[in-house]
Amino acid sequence: MTGFLASRALSLAFVLWLVTVIAFVVIRLAPGDPSAIMLGSDATPKAVAEFRAKYGLDRPIAVQYVAWLGRVVRGDLGTSIYLGRPVTTAILERLPVSLTLTLAAFLIAVVLGVTLGLVAAYWHDTWVDRAVSVVAALGLSMPSFWLGICLIYLFAVRWALLPSGGFVEPWVDPPASLRHLLLPAFALGYLQSGLIARMTRTSMLEALRGDFVRTARSKGVAELRVVVKHAFRNALIPVLTVSGIALAVLFGGAVVIETVFTLPGVGRLLVNAVVRRDYAVVQGTLLLVALWYVLVNMAVDFLYTVSDPRVRLRAS
Repeated sequence: MTGFLASRALSLAFVLWLVTVIAFVVIRLAPGDPSAIMLGSDATPKAVAEFRAKYGLDRPIAVQYVAWLGRVVRGDLGTSIYLGRPVTTAILERLPVSLTLTLAAFLIAVVLGVTLGLVAAYWHDTWVDRAVSVVAALGLSMPSFWLGICLIYLFAVRWALLPSGGFVEPWVDPPASLRHLLLPAFALGYLQSGLIARMTRTSMLEALRGDFVRTARSKGVAELRVVVKHAFRNALIPVLTVSGIALAVLFGGAVVIETVFTLPGVGRLLVNAVVRRDYAVVQGTLLLVALWYVLVNMAVDFLYTVSDPRVRLRAS
């Protein structure tokens, strides 16, 4: 199993390196220059040249990349041109907001998706199954920003039940934090719940038709135990895969939701950095998102080996 996880770690490390190349090159291909944004259109050529020399923008792009990658390996993401602070510090200040939103949305997505999938599979080909299919289809097709705007209008503007934005740390005031997180977390998590529900339904239908389920029922095992322990456990691998993908996507999707609900997270930091052509911040945040994807994939691979003995045997 150790060799299996080590090989997965090496392949994901290669993916992470590719992301550093893409993140570094793409932001420089975008129109606009940090010197024009920071110094304004009236800046003299001398001031522009000094600015570009100060931040190393006058060097060849390959030289810039090698220098940046060397700092990244040492844990230094560079200095923000606009903020005038280390990128690592700026990200760490906003990371708790994004992580809290992501985990809250993930909890909603998993609980809602798995529950709907189990219900639809157990009562398949009934009106319950069709209703769940409609709910899942809405989740898969509805843009998160549009759902967020609708939630703000209904629950913050029209009925004034919940705040329309802002963030309160859960460890400071848990009730207030829950009220601020409920709308953005639901807007973000509902979309992934549809995918989880459909995968849970498909996997559970296959498991419920298995011989081991019929054997358990013939022995008089309680129906809840048959569904949860026998059928769902055998249907868990595809659900784990989709849930891992959802957790990775939710962190990246928080960029839009943080902007809609004015949350001071990494997503808004990235949006502002793109507008300002703050190369170091864009590269650092994209690298963080890629690292999140890699860590989630490694965690899912580890859960495979824990939850399914067949995977452990193949890995060994």
